[in-house]
Amino acid sequence: MASSRKEGVKIKSLDPLNIVTSYIMPTRTGSSNTFFHSLEISACEEFIRKKRAEGLKGLGMMHVFLAAYVRTVSQLPAINRFIRGQKVYKRNGIVVCLTIKKDMSLNAQETVVKLHLEPTDTIEVIYHKLNKLVEENRVEGDANSMDGFARILTYIPGVLLKFVVWTLKTMDYFGLLPRALVNLSPFHGSMFITNLGSLGIPPVAHHLYDFGNIPIFIGIGAKRQEYAVQKDGSVKELRLMDFTLVSDERICDGHYYANAFKYLQKMFKHPEALDTPPEQVVEDIN
Repeated sequence: MASSRKEGVKIKSLDPLNIVTSYIMPTRTGSSNTFFHSLEISACEEFIRKKRAEGLKGLGMMHVFLAAYVRTVSQLPAINRFIRGQKVYKRNGIVVCLTIKKDMSLNAQETVVKLHLEPTDTIEVIYHKLNKLVEENRVEGDANSMDGFARILTYIPGVLLKFVVWTLKTMDYFGLLPRALVNLSPFHGSMFITNLGSLGIPPVAHHLYDFGNIPIFIGIGAKRQEYAVQKDGSVKELRLMDFTLVSDERICDGHYYANAFKYLQKMFKHPEALDTPPEQVVEDIN
């Protein structure tokens, strides 16, 4: 199982500048870059209609985005690295964190779930994994171990709780957190994603967390229309979806990130590629 594996392996062959960067910028909040972009989603919407007709009821942009991200990691694995104790690690597997509400009422309880994926997963595999995870956690009360652990922390007096959190942060820095706690923590993973498009609002540029090791936070916004003038003077209607991406710049350089953005955009132009596993999975450096 993905959740029982070692979280990652330290990379030993980095350039000297990349090694010292995490000491110059010791926190994720101090080393984060924010990327704003709009994706043309006409091809994706047609793809979604086709997949729903084939029986994947409820398949939507969140599934496509997750599949496109997974496919990007399969070819550009450095975006799946993380920092621990000022050292750069390559992650084993792909772990996506997302928040779900028990129902859509204003005061409904929220919980964070962790979706374990593999670089070879197709959109259909991701669709079934995500839907199963959401259904398992949409129950009243504490649906998972994270809910239960968070509730226990609320019973600790404030001053003592500050010490407990400091202890957890220190243990995390040295890689000493118990594996069970890392597996349920919403602050440890490849990426955190939030879909504000489901609420009909633009995406938020969410900060990274200094606790844990999540290097990327993605916000998806609502779909919208835009009209653009073409080279021949004609006007074309575009179907767009805005998204924001806040990233830890210490895990890879800007050129690498730029190529990852381009590859992600390519998947949205050709979503049919997500129906089959990649021809090969690129391994990160050692």
